[in-house]
Amino acid sequence: MNMPACSLIEWLGAQWHLDAPVVALAWNAKSRVFGFALGDGSLALADTGWPAGPRILTHADGRAEVAVQQEPPPSPRYVPAHQGVCLALVADAGDGFLSGGDDGRLVRTSRQGATDVLADNAGLWIDHVAASATGWRAFSCGRHVHLLKRDDENVDICVDVHASATALAFDPTGSRLAVAYHGGVTLWPVDGEPHQLAWPGYHRAVAWSRDGRYLFTGMQENALHGWRLADYGDIEMGGYPGQPLSLSFMAGGQMLATSGAPRVTCWHFDTPGRDAQPVQCGIASKTPVTVVACHPTQALIAAGYHNGAVLLTQPGSEDVLFIKGSGGGTVSALAWSDDGTHLALGTESGHIGWVNLPASLFRFNAGA
Repeated sequence: MNMPACSLIEWLGAQWHLDAPVVALAWNAKSRVFGFALGDGSLALADTGWPAGPRILTHADGRAEVAVQQEPPPSPRYVPAHQGVCLALVADAGDGFLSGGDDGRLVRTSRQGATDVLADNAGLWIDHVAASATGWRAFSCGRHVHLLKRDDENVDICVDVHASATALAFDPTGSRLAVAYHGGVTLWPVDGEPHQLAWPGYHRAVAWSRDGRYLFTGMQENALHGWRLADYGDIEMGGYPGQPLSLSFMAGGQMLATSGAPRVTCWHFDTPGRDAQPVQCGIASKTPVTVVACHPTQALIAAGYHNGAVLLTQPGSEDVLFIKGSGGGTVSALAWSDDGTHLALGTESGHIGWVNLPASLFRFNAGA
């Protein structure tokens, strides 16, 4: 992939600058809306429906050209979801989003902007949330972790973990919740008892492999730690110059992409173990990769940098395609649409945007 004369978001996307930092970002497939959680307590909802927007035209001889926009993109809808800072955001089942804030509220927001308070813990912070496609929801207030059932308001199960929760994630089936914290991870089956996976250190991010066989955490100690869940075997992966706080498994699940270095760092999982060597991809920057997000169906990685740049790359390749150039603040969030045709980004300085990336834009190797 070669660097274009200007970034793709200028040709095929929409972008805005807001007055609050982007804390988190999520895609809701049913509504085709990107949700941005902001530091002022609001959500910005950006609809990707843009009939008069730019598009790629492919000619019979194989040539492609960009048809420019005929009308401006629809402006984001702003929803005052929280009375303080919005701390976490995920897509909820259906057409909405689930957010937590320092006002102690768990809020569901529909694509139309209607809000519903699902939990109110005055005086506490809801700093992490998770939701599964099967209808389970989870949130944490310090050491207290709650499980809620979408179709049963009477179900609110709470457990205390060993330290304040730092990340939550449901497995691909929605049947187990992983809770990370200082000292390890707790696995909580929705229909069973919690089980602790202990490992010294501060586990600040958590990710499941796509088949649910492995669980990995990004650690403050500039390392990854993983567990092979069949026998709870430990997997150690270190050598990072910074903290790998963004983890994303590639389509097919054979590779894990991570932040925490000047280039995207990937790990193979055909034969996982202590001796596995990482694969670097993309171009090295003077500033580190802060966020990674793997394409849902192809061997393609979106990477956001501390200097504000966003690019696409492939495992083991130095070729890149720039989505956005540097500037506009450190990239704090990236998210793909479920079909991989749209990518959204947000920064700590309040720059948000999304870009249309149709399959005709790429030529993937058969073995990639």
